[in-house]
Amino acid sequence: MGGASRNERRRKQEEAERRLAAAGIRVPQKRDRTGAIVVGVVLAVAVAVGGAFLVARALGHEVEPTYTATADGAVVTAGSGPVVIDVYEDYLCPSCERFEARYGNELTTALNENKVTVRFHTVAILDRLSEPAGYSTRAANAALCAVPAGVFPQYHKKLFDEQPAEGSAGLSDDELIALGTELGAQGDFAACVQGGTHADAVAKETEAATGDTALQTNGRFGTPTVVVGGRKVDLNDTSWLQDAIGGQS
Repeated sequence: MGGASRNERRRKQEEAERRLAAAGIRVPQKRDRTGAIVVGVVLAVAVAVGGAFLVARALGHEVEPTYTATADGAVVTAGSGPVVIDVYEDYLCPSCERFEARYGNELTTALNENKVTVRFHTVAILDRLSEPAGYSTRAANAALCAVPAGVFPQYHKKLFDEQPAEGSAGLSDDELIALGTELGAQGDFAACVQGGTHADAVAKETEAATGDTALQTNGRFGTPTVVVGGRKVDLNDTSWLQDAIGGQS
């Protein structure tokens, strides 16, 4: 039993070190009985030099959103910080799920600290990739229903956590409603989801996004697309958000 406990501690330590490395924090490779202390010291340094979001990501913790969100058409505006970021996303898009996994905590921290305003453009370019077609629009509609229901930040993340595979039927309306209910959705959330209240707004936003040449790469629009200060962000540059906050982008 003691050996199993040590193995589990080592596994957790190694996982923490991998997460820290992914966050750009160097961890000494020598592992002995002081390893846990080394990781603890590195985490403390990370707080001092890089912010709480690095530690949260390294340890696999989720940052609790405290920011507010409003909707205009199919655009959800979150936070009220000076740096304005436009994010175009489709809830069936695997790359969007990876974007959320990589930057979700970082964006939430920046929103909570009033450093950024994020405009989530809710689009549905992958409707054809569910069977039957249309899941992207149904999920987008449900996300917009979550705004007046008071649970958008949590629901936004949940849709990516529960993202179905392309080619599947996707989550049913009942399942989309259940996700919101579990999060404490208020008002007529269920009726909004079932009625497709925001489907037309999603279609309009999708048409506007796909037709905007400034958002295209090699003549095509894709998701996720992120724009800061009127310029598309190269998401291969993992420091793009901190550069934007620092006024370097």
